[in-house]
Amino acid sequence: MSFTLEVPGEANPLTESLLIHSLKSASSSDPIQIQTGTKQLQTWERSSGYYVHLQSAYLARRLPLELRYLAIIQLKNGIDKYWRKTATNAVQRDDKDIIRSRLAESALSEYDSRLVRQSALVYAKIARYEFPSDWPDAINSLLSVLRSPSSGKREENALLILLQLTKELSTARLARARQNLQAATPECIAVVGQRYVAYVGQWQQDGTAETALLGSLICVKVLRRLLITGYEHPNRDGDVTALWRMSCQYLSICLQLIAQPSVPGPCKILVRKNMLQLAKLHHEMAKDHPAAFALLPDSVPLVQAYWSQIKIYGQSFGTGSAVLSNGSHEQQNGDDGDTPDTEKFILRAMLVVRACVKMVHNPSTVFKYRQPMDKEERQQATELIKQHLLDPLFVKEVMEVVITSYFVIRESDLREWEEEAEEWEKREMGDGEDWEFSVRSCAEKLFLDLAINYKDMLVKPLLAVFLSVATPSNENILLKDSVYTAIGLAAPVLHDQLDFDDFIRNVLSQEVQKTTSGYHILRRRASILLGQWITVKVSTESRPLVFQIFQHLLTTDGQPLNDQVVRITAGRQLKNIADDWEFRADQFLPYADTTLSLLMDLVSEVESTETKMALLNTISVIVERLEHHITPFAERIIALLPPLWEQSGEEHLMKQAILTILARLVAAMKADSLPFHPLVLPIIEGAIKPGSETQVYLLEDAMDLWSNILVQTPSNAASVELLILSQYLSSIFELGSENLRKGLEIAESYVLVAPSHMLTNDVHRQNVTSLTALLGSLRPDANGLVCSLLETTIQAAGSLGGEAAVRQVVSDYCELGLMSKLLTGLHGSYVAHCTTGPLAKDPPVDGIVETDYFSILARLVLSSSETFCHGLMVSAPEDASGNAELGHTFTWLLEEWFSHFENIGDPARRKLMALALTQLLDTGSPQLLQRLQSLMT
Repeated sequence: MSFTLEVPGEANPLTESLLIHSLKSASSSDPIQIQTGTKQLQTWERSSGYYVHLQSAYLARRLPLELRYLAIIQLKNGIDKYWRKTATNAVQRDDKDIIRSRLAESALSEYDSRLVRQSALVYAKIARYEFPSDWPDAINSLLSVLRSPSSGKREENALLILLQLTKELSTARLARARQNLQAATPECIAVVGQRYVAYVGQWQQDGTAETALLGSLICVKVLRRLLITGYEHPNRDGDVTALWRMSCQYLSICLQLIAQPSVPGPCKILVRKNMLQLAKLHHEMAKDHPAAFALLPDSVPLVQAYWSQIKIYGQSFGTGSAVLSNGSHEQQNGDDGDTPDTEKFILRAMLVVRACVKMVHNPSTVFKYRQPMDKEERQQATELIKQHLLDPLFVKEVMEVVITSYFVIRESDLREWEEEAEEWEKREMGDGEDWEFSVRSCAEKLFLDLAINYKDMLVKPLLAVFLSVATPSNENILLKDSVYTAIGLAAPVLHDQLDFDDFIRNVLSQEVQKTTSGYHILRRRASILLGQWITVKVSTESRPLVFQIFQHLLTTDGQPLNDQVVRITAGRQLKNIADDWEFRADQFLPYADTTLSLLMDLVSEVESTETKMALLNTISVIVERLEHHITPFAERIIALLPPLWEQSGEEHLMKQAILTILARLVAAMKADSLPFHPLVLPIIEGAIKPGSETQVYLLEDAMDLWSNILVQTPSNAASVELLILSQYLSSIFELGSENLRKGLEIAESYVLVAPSHMLTNDVHRQNVTSLTALLGSLRPDANGLVCSLLETTIQAAGSLGGEAAVRQVVSDYCELGLMSKLLTGLHGSYVAHCTTGPLAKDPPVDGIVETDYFSILARLVLSSSETFCHGLMVSAPEDASGNAELGHTFTWLLEEWFSHFENIGDPARRKLMALALTQLLDTGSPQLLQRLQSLMT
């Protein structure tokens, strides 16, 4: 039996042998050894020489591969943490020199592909910090390998390292790093471009040369980044122009190779990858350097070639046999048979076409002007694209191909529709946000760009196609779905030309009732189409029919075509119908009972949290729009929520959606919501209680619900449970977050709903303590809410208990420092306003804040001038001579009050101040009588 005794990490000195031992432990399969080894490595990572020893372990080829891999991973991670000169425990300069001196040869001579990749990353990360200042030959050492006539593993490694290096420098945040790359770009372009041409020549002669295909693939990845990042104006450089012309030629060669049946499958995969990289180059050039793209040679024929490929691919993108008579969906040749790289290539091709449209019609978001020459090039580029590419024939062809080929639902879509209904529906309802990653979404964006910018040219042919297919007798479901997709997207453009109300009455309402196989596709499209047009052009008279259609699409009884996708889509789109500005509750009420019941059943049926939330959001919007009419349905909606709350677990977004519905229900039902308080108040308490696990996620929504409950609770009708929640206000005030404003509004609501509770000794003193800490430390608008709360409290005290209650309030203000804080701020402003010239001081409170402070004093005066004077005597600050007598306090306070009066713009505030100053006459203060003229004016 043998065992190993591990001593604590701090006790082990750092040596290469001990480091290797720790690496062995960390890469073992024993959890205890992994923990011990990892802890030891973490202890050493700040030690001098640690990263040199890690590199030595990686270079020791006698060691196991996994151990070497762990060593270089540790080295790579350490570079991110400690290579910067300003980093805490940064790697020492001598260690850096040793690591750099061994880096190039070790990376170039490595044969294991995983280690080569990690070595390249290490090389690139160090170069990002040290090239060219401390490591001037970082790039030249790689280019020298590429210049040598011998090819092999070293050349492949050099290209991989150069690829990682260009990635690092091109994505660096500091402009200096990108400038360094730009300085080295011409030489890199010359060397890598030469190797690229050589590789392409090899596989052009022999389509089975996998090594050459792989080499050209790495080269074009490097060149793509160099051409995009390495030049401000690529079209002005001769080498770039030559490379660009070659890239267009090589794209054509790749397309020819793909079409040859003699080329083996693995080689075709590499050819497609080469094509994809060329397409990425062309797209990024069109996006990042639009003027250069247009002015570079052969760019217009290049876009036309891309469009030809889009047309060819479109013939197999959708299939006319997607809807089979028996409802099954079989794999068709040409649909989904293409590789992912092919579809990515077509996506890039479509992005290039869209970038050309944006060059002409959205130049302000595309072009950047720095010099007069830039503006001239922009004009040339725009004119070139407009005249030679975007002619009427091309634009009409794009619209036709996009609608008939790329809007058609695919075989794979129908399979996923049946097999993964919720996931497919969720992905398809992404609102086109994935247009840079999805061919269909990109096609929709391209179509919309053309419809908006070529309205006069496209509206008539589009309407002609629509009118020809939009008849109940037309059974071509896929073509209808495609055309309806286009009509929905182009709604803002077509609203003046299309009688959509007539289409709803005579076509859509009949099509959603058809039970022929495949019409579930049009049922789904109908709800989307109505959701797109509702805000554009649907008359008030047609809306009841729209509500009927949605109710029909949500129904399951006797409607086998209303599968889950159809019903979920209808549930989502109903939100747009209810959220429209012209939605009328009285029109929806006849359908509300059934529709809400169907929606709630659907919420219980679906499994995806995101889908449940979307349907809950629809219910929430309906609740808000129906207002008090929702009361008959409230109990059923409330009954739906507790199981969802329990099922949500850690899904806090679901809980937020539930809280939103509850808040809207309370706001809509007003006082009728009181019976639901026992259910709702514990949820609020769980979210606002200090230390609650859900506070960080649910506090904002819980406070909205809390506020709505208080606003809708009649005076003196607050339950004990609701009053208990007020104890958490002080902790919310202490958070000082964006929820502070809502907390102050809730506190004011409490004063209005339950003044006797809020004026009890403990509650009032706790709130005054919190508000004193806030006063003067907030922005003027938030500070105004604090002052408004104090004013409301003073008014409530006067109404509830008269002068005695106000006296107690003022006593608390004086004892807890709030009165002193008010008077100190006002006195500081008085002193500052008395200073001028070089000795002038900035007032601690000014403008609207000073108005708010005087408003609090005015409320005290109107409630009880005697109590106010007592508060002044107790809390007034002393001046420089130590004088704090009442007469002296009245002198400076009234002078500041009168001088500030003219700065008050709110008439209600001016009236309040005038009443308070007049009320002070009862005190017989000689200081006020001396200013009687000011009071009268």
